[in-house]
Amino acid sequence: MELNQLPSTILTRTITHPKVTIYIPQLANLQNRQAEAHINKTINRHVNEMIKRQGYYEHPAQTEMQGMYEIKSNERGLVSLTLSNYAYTYPMAHGLTLMRSVTADVQTGRIYSLSELFKPGSDYVGVLSEMVRQQIRQRQIPTLSEFVRIRPDQDYYIADKALVLYFQTYEISPYYVGLPMFPISVYDLQSIIDEDGPLGIMSAQ
Repeated sequence: MELNQLPSTILTRTITHPKVTIYIPQLANLQNRQAEAHINKTINRHVNEMIKRQGYYEHPAQTEMQGMYEIKSNERGLVSLTLSNYAYTYPMAHGLTLMRSVTADVQTGRIYSLSELFKPGSDYVGVLSEMVRQQIRQRQIPTLSEFVRIRPDQDYYIADKALVLYFQTYEISPYYVGLPMFPISVYDLQSIIDEDGPLGIMSAQ
C-alpha cells in the first residue's frame, strides 16, 4: 500500500425487486484486475448472505428490504466499507438490520480479518475487549448480560485513524440500541498494530 495512492473508483450496482432495493459498491478500474474481481466477489457474497439470513428467499412476497453501503476509508491503497441490509417480513413485530464490512488492499486484493491488523501473538482480543468494556461503562450502553470479550473475528471497519468495532443487533444489547459501535484511535493501539498492515498505514504521517 502506498501513502500517496489516489482513491479507488467505486461504482454502485443496484438490485431491485418488488419492495426490494439494494445498493452494492463495486470497485472499478483497478490496476490489478484480479484484485478487483476478488474484492467485488467478497462484497457480493456478504450481500447475498445477508439477504439469505433475513429470509427473503423463503418469504419474498411478505418481505420488504433495503440495502445500502458507506465508504469509511478510500485512501493509501486501502478501502474499508460497510454493507447494511434492513428487512421486514410480515407479520414480524419489527424489522432487523444486519451489517457486514470489508477492508481490503486494492493493490493485492487481500481482505483483512481483525487478527491480521495486529502483530502475531499480540493479545489484541484482550486489549480491545478492555477498551470496549470501558466504553460500555462510560457511555452507559445497556447490555443483555455482562460483557466479557470480543470475538477474535469481531466485525470492524477503519475510518480515518480509528478502528471501529461493532456488534450485530441483539449480539450484546437490546434491540432498541441497534448496532453498538466502538471507535478506538489507532494511536491507542500503537504497541500491538502491524506497522505494515492497514492500521499502520493509516496512522503513518
